[in-house]
Amino acid sequence: MKKVIIISLILTVSLFAQEKKLSLEESLNTGLKNSKEIKISESKVTGSKAKITEVGSQMFPKLTFGAGYTNLNITEPDDIGLNPVNPTTIKNPFYSYGLNLSIQQPIFTGFQLSSLKGAAEYNSEAVKTELQKAMNQKAYDIHQAYWNYYKTLNTIKLIEDNLNLLKQKLHDTEQFFENGLVTKNDVLKLKVQVANMKLKLIDTKNNLDVAKALFNKTIGLPLNAETEIATNVAIDTISHYSYDDLLTEALNNRDEIRSLNYRIEAGKENITAANSGWWPQLYAVGSYYYYNVNAETFNMNSKDLQLWYLGVSLSWDLWDWGHTSSKATQAEQEVLQAREQVKLLKEQIELDVYNSYLRLLSEKEKINISRLAVQSAEENYRITEEKYNNQLATSTDLINAQTELLDAKTKYAVSIADYELAIVKLKMAAGRRIY
Repeated sequence: MKKVIIISLILTVSLFAQEKKLSLEESLNTGLKNSKEIKISESKVTGSKAKITEVGSQMFPKLTFGAGYTNLNITEPDDIGLNPVNPTTIKNPFYSYGLNLSIQQPIFTGFQLSSLKGAAEYNSEAVKTELQKAMNQKAYDIHQAYWNYYKTLNTIKLIEDNLNLLKQKLHDTEQFFENGLVTKNDVLKLKVQVANMKLKLIDTKNNLDVAKALFNKTIGLPLNAETEIATNVAIDTISHYSYDDLLTEALNNRDEIRSLNYRIEAGKENITAANSGWWPQLYAVGSYYYYNVNAETFNMNSKDLQLWYLGVSLSWDLWDWGHTSSKATQAEQEVLQAREQVKLLKEQIELDVYNSYLRLLSEKEKINISRLAVQSAEENYRITEEKYNNQLATSTDLINAQTELLDAKTKYAVSIADYELAIVKLKMAAGRRIY
């Protein structure tokens, strides 16, 4: 009995999960959580933090332990060519072993270590901003897939409604034909229109499968997952956007600019690190040695040797055939390139914001025009239907009015999705988070 209850609960939960319609927010959460691109970017962030630790560890004392062991056996100890008059007593084996413990502490490295650590920290901040950019880009992909799914769903609903209406009109027309009120041609025209609408529905359902598969892929689900989305949309046509304000916001907040600025600061630190070759390298060093030698093979007694020392080590490359200056030049040129990239990027961002702003204005106007077109088409269909019912209009007039109404409603549904996507694109161009 318990097994039956558990299975029933599992099936209920499973059915609920299948019937649940994903909102845009839930789609974003799912997609960002499953995104492989974001996981790769997060891994890069972890690696950049490890790089800071790696470079910083070189600034602390380094303790090294070493050991060695040697064993020597003479194959024929009596024939080694020693004094034949006074033969030497030889005993195998000959062996020795030793231990060594060393410590080294950088005192001055020409600012190399501190600069490399600073560069690693700036690079880590750059990688973090690139993670935010990757998340924003993924969120936009999810928005795009969601609204494409929305468009296809609404198109199918409109076609199905139109098909049901056509079937009803076909039925009425057949009744008119039986009563001699219309010709056979009127019936055939409506039958052809019903058939065409069925074909259009088949094509649109195929497009729906493609849109659903793309949506599933974008949010990290299997392509054939039975997902559904919520299609109730509140249109925001009240908010106003200023191009100048958006451009200023973009130049201050875009992750690409912030990342490049961090790279420039890291490059400056790399210049200092490259120039460290002009300075002397100063280290505090110390070692402890222990050696044991068993040399009975050569009539020697075992010897133990222990010693330790502390001191300061200084090295200075007086001539390196341009190695240091070449490294410094490379680092300087990388900074120069990054600064020019920032200038180019700002020009691209300005164009991106401008295009996104114009697109939003265009999509907003399309909604207003599409809404008026729907109202006009509905009124035209109402009048044509009334005339047709009173035999004052032909079936062709009715079909044309119905086709016009379907096109107007389809364009209106598409304009809504395009407008919502245009808002998201503009916010993204301005450097805002869209998730």
